[in-house]
Amino acid sequence: MSTITVYSTERCPYCAMVKAFLRKRGIDFTTIDVGKKENIEAAKEMIQISGQRGVPVTVIDGEVIVGFDTTRFNEIFGSDQIDDEYDLIIIGAGPAGLTAAVYAARKMMKTLVISENIGGQSNESWAIENYMGYLMITGSELMAKFEEQVKSQSINLELDRVSGIWKREDDWFGIETESGFSYTTRTVVIATGKHPRMLGVEGESTYLGKGLSICSTCDGPLYRDKTVAIVGGGNSAIQTAIEMAKIAREVHLIVRSRIRADEVFSGQLDEHNNIIVHTGYEVHRIGGDKFVRSITVKNRSTGEAERIMVDGIFVEIGLIPNTGFLNGFLEMNELGEIIVDQDCHTSVEGIFAAGDVTSIRGKQIIIAAGEGAKAALEAHEFQMKKG
Repeated sequence: MSTITVYSTERCPYCAMVKAFLRKRGIDFTTIDVGKKENIEAAKEMIQISGQRGVPVTVIDGEVIVGFDTTRFNEIFGSDQIDDEYDLIIIGAGPAGLTAAVYAARKMMKTLVISENIGGQSNESWAIENYMGYLMITGSELMAKFEEQVKSQSINLELDRVSGIWKREDDWFGIETESGFSYTTRTVVIATGKHPRMLGVEGESTYLGKGLSICSTCDGPLYRDKTVAIVGGGNSAIQTAIEMAKIAREVHLIVRSRIRADEVFSGQLDEHNNIIVHTGYEVHRIGGDKFVRSITVKNRSTGEAERIMVDGIFVEIGLIPNTGFLNGFLEMNELGEIIVDQDCHTSVEGIFAAGDVTSIRGKQIIIAAGEGAKAALEAHEFQMKKG
């Protein structure tokens, strides 16, 4: 029997996915919350064995796996392909994909959801205060409720990454995953969301996971009583700065032009005297040794550079659509988003798209969920007409 240890933090959604993956297969493991003060030595141990300052880190018989690496987990523990032919395959399991799955199941469609994680970017929201029915809920908590409802239906859910999609001569679609499985389906809903935009500066690739993070809800607890920088001026950046101010010693907010966040968030900045706002600065370089030690920023007006000593950096500068696997199969706009009409139809008949990966305006969880419902209903209507 394998010896497995999962290093995690309380609100890390990807840590929860690792543990859910193992539990689903009946695999015993030990979990350590390295975000707690009493586990500071375990946190140091995790950093030493992984070379990473981020979670999750899973150790399986001495092998260290960083992040929720579905491909590697499937290689080690296996992934059973339940079936290979469906009425509807949904690619992505964020608000749009999970909602589409529930609506498809209620229409008695044989449905498969394929996604490398559950919840997508929504997991990384510190606090959601505009989703009806909840005065306040975290992103990971809301997505857990979505997942619970999906699991109450007859829906197959596979944690995998789609690598290709094509249309067959019989008008069905073929889908292939990175784990080597192939599926066929009458219709498809693409709800793959977006992933974080990176800075593209010197030192970024070197220090990703070594003090540079794109998931503050995952890695934030590791920076208790330390100095951090948050890069960005939108809602996500301001929320992250506010939350980190509660546990970090000092927070530097690097804003390229101006703060664009909603006033409900930006108005809270002045409540924290350990937040230092640098407006009109852009990141020039990330420096350090084994881990991040500094961030160099430049004043956009004067060109003057300033080096700020930090222990960690959180990047919140926007998102890029997850459409690489399509390889030009669908029509996109200049932002790389899938172009859809008001009924979630794409440029290929039988393929629908919903959520933040599409060209719709208003990138909100509640809008994505509604679009997911609409896409599933349209897929059902399409099949009824085709017979």
